Amino acid sequence: MTEIDQRELAQQFASDNYAGICPEAWQAMEEANRGHATAYGDDPWTERAADAFRNLFETECEVYFVFNGTAANSLALASLCQSYHGVICCDQAHVETDECGAPEFFSNGSKLLVAGSAEGKLTPQSIHELATKRQDIHYPKPRAVTITQATETGRVYSLAELGAISAACRRHGLSLHMDGARFANAVASLGCSPAELTWKNGVDVLCFGGTKNGMAAGEAVLFFDRRLAADFDYRCKQAGQLSSKMRFLSAPWVGMLESGAWLRNARHANACAQRFGAQIGGIPGVRLAQAVEANAVFVSAPEPILERVRGRGWRFYTFIGGAARFMFSWDSDTKRMDAFCRDLRECAAEAQ
Repeated sequence: MTEIDQRELAQQFASDNYAGICPEAWQAMEEANRGHATAYGDDPWTERAADAFRNLFETECEVYFVFNGTAANSLALASLCQSYHGVICCDQAHVETDECGAPEFFSNGSKLLVAGSAEGKLTPQSIHELATKRQDIHYPKPRAVTITQATETGRVYSLAELGAISAACRRHGLSLHMDGARFANAVASLGCSPAELTWKNGVDVLCFGGTKNGMAAGEAVLFFDRRLAADFDYRCKQAGQLSSKMRFLSAPWVGMLESGAWLRNARHANACAQRFGAQIGGIPGVRLAQAVEANAVFVSAPEPILERVRGRGWRFYTFIGGAARFMFSWDSDTKRMDAFCRDLRECAAEAQ
């Protein structure tokens, strides 16, 4: 077996998907592996994880576990819509930019109705405009709204903004779905309760991300309006999202939720983003492209500087207006962050 080059394992900040499994999730998986358990979700771990979510959100809700965020979002939206319906989102929503048409595919044709956005956020006015744009039979009938929390641009919808969006949804008879791939980071940023950021503020369905929060894989789909969950188990099965050994998707959630690691991990990632952003701000020729509100930092710099940084072995992506994106996770190391900032500062000086 060829040894893996240790340089390939050095911590990078290109994506929070690069991080490994946090100890709490790993331990729970190890415990779930100490014997046999009934298949397809009829096991103690899955029941315990579902109850942990109900305790966390302070309400009865239907809970399902799937492998990844694309499936979670797409199947959740499909449960809200018929094929002739429309789903309102902003132009930087993950379902629009990064899911390869999966929401349309799993709903058998529901159309994404896309609004322009200045900061990657959907607004009540945009919802109103798209909900009333056309009401004839030749146009998809608006049925749902989806927002990404935290957003693709690293911003966070405040409780007031969310309340205004949910009010617009109620005004037009639309269900509200929240893509929460980084929901934990939004909760940590706002300092509110999960309930306040969801069902108490009008959210009908939440896709709670575990992968970016410290798990190997797995997302949870929570239906606060339990009527909308009708036959969702069949959707999961048909879409290849019903795990036979479900306990290995649900057990990590037990470790994350019961220990509080889900919030600690998010707080650490957010704090690292703040620290990183503060250091970036003092480098000549480099500036923050977006306010730092969760675990993402977007940096604008001339391409020669970015190329020099890449030449020193650092990985990152450039998108959304050409800014370089840096993501922080549960295990982000401040020493490694400081090393990057030193390299960036030196590269900026060399490029002058």
